[in-house]
Amino acid sequence: MQKKLVDKYGRELNYLRLSVTDRCNFRCYYCMPEEGIDFVQRKDLLSYEELEYLTRIFCGMGVDKIRITGGEPFVRKGIMHFLDQLSKIDTLQQITVTSNGTITAEQIDDLKKMGITKINVSLDSLDRQRFFEMTRRDKFDEVFTCILNLLDKGFTVKLNCVVADDKNVADIIPFVALTEKYPLAVRFLEEMPFNGTGKFETPKWNHLALYDYIAKHFPTIQKLRDEKNSTSTNYKIPGYSGSFGIIPSFSRTFCGSCNRIRLSATGEMRTCLYGPPSTNLRDVLRQGATETELMDEILRAVARKEKDGFEAEALSAKAPKKSMSYLGG
Repeated sequence: MQKKLVDKYGRELNYLRLSVTDRCNFRCYYCMPEEGIDFVQRKDLLSYEELEYLTRIFCGMGVDKIRITGGEPFVRKGIMHFLDQLSKIDTLQQITVTSNGTITAEQIDDLKKMGITKINVSLDSLDRQRFFEMTRRDKFDEVFTCILNLLDKGFTVKLNCVVADDKNVADIIPFVALTEKYPLAVRFLEEMPFNGTGKFETPKWNHLALYDYIAKHFPTIQKLRDEKNSTSTNYKIPGYSGSFGIIPSFSRTFCGSCNRIRLSATGEMRTCLYGPPSTNLRDVLRQGATETELMDEILRAVARKEKDGFEAEALSAKAPKKSMSYLGG
């Protein structure tokens, strides 16, 4: 009998967020300090063989959608071969990748050959100077060229923009305007406390403030039907090619339909981004656990999944928040 991933609230978990590295070639302010973080040693990372083995176990338990995250996935050597191996898992219906947009033209072509054609690009400003201030890297032209190349190759592209009061509010309307010409989905995210500094204030630009601000500039907003388990509330401007959405990532209004689990590059399995790790599958695996024992360990972790992100956060309220680069987003 197949062991399905269903938590105590009846939520079926079929979506794995799989981090392949904690390293990144950017230093976005909301993800890590400017000086970076203490990156994990190579021996502490799951090897590609271990990642693939664990992924196949998850897929055998009902996971049919995977998002590859980091850090920045494309900075890890050998990533394309690993993605090619994942693309051959028969029961895996969808593989998506989150990137900062430093994907080469050759990699884009190879991704398309694998059937991986859904990419999320983190882009917090359309202004070159603000982009530099937020990422601490002068890479705007490279990133925007990558986005245009992805669209030209027929990829489904989503742009993720984290909105902060003193950083990029001036970019909100230009991002929505961008969807007039380009068939992409812009998603505005509330800022989250995973910047690796231990300092964070409740975001002023929550999902309600974001909607009200956009509605004042675009009074003809059309509500779109949201996909099942969607974390974003989605809209479009009539006549525009693309759409935009708002993700209440700090307000956490979508927890009731959560279908996600996370596995970090070091093997930490989390049933909620805000909570502590439920187990470390790297350690269990390297201690010689069988496939059945690994499945049982995963099931025990899923059984402890909290009702929402607030209950999960309360479990580790006194512990400092780690960098998003380490957690895997």
